[in-house]
Amino acid sequence: MAFGTQDESDEVMNEINMTPLVDVMLVLLIIFIITVPVMKHSVNVDLPRAENVPEETKPETIQLAILSDGSYNWNGQAVTDAELEQKLQAEAAKEPQPELHIRGARDVLYEKVAQAMAAAQRSNIKKIGFITEQAAK
Repeated sequence: MAFGTQDESDEVMNEINMTPLVDVMLVLLIIFIITVPVMKHSVNVDLPRAENVPEETKPETIQLAILSDGSYNWNGQAVTDAELEQKLQAEAAKEPQPELHIRGARDVLYEKVAQAMAAAQRSNIKKIGFITEQAAK
């Protein structure tokens, strides 16, 4: 074993062996020959056309304001406690059900807000939101 010399069997091969490449190409050719007739004998089916248009029904929004004196405003109109219950029940029966946005005055008693929320719950109003104002900086 001499260092720096190579035997003839350890030489680097300078040519690409084409046999595996030809084998792969022949297998692919056979696969295509078999699958092309199968694809040509397919059955044409005329399927019905359907249009899917999303329904753009947005529920209306009810603005319920609770003023500082404890009175209620339904979309800008003054209502009593009994009228509030009736209006909430009428709105709960609608489909889609409207959203109830409650805006309480800064100095209103929380009891009045809780009464309005309880009336909405008794009427089965599903969506209740609160409108707040940012505090002055």
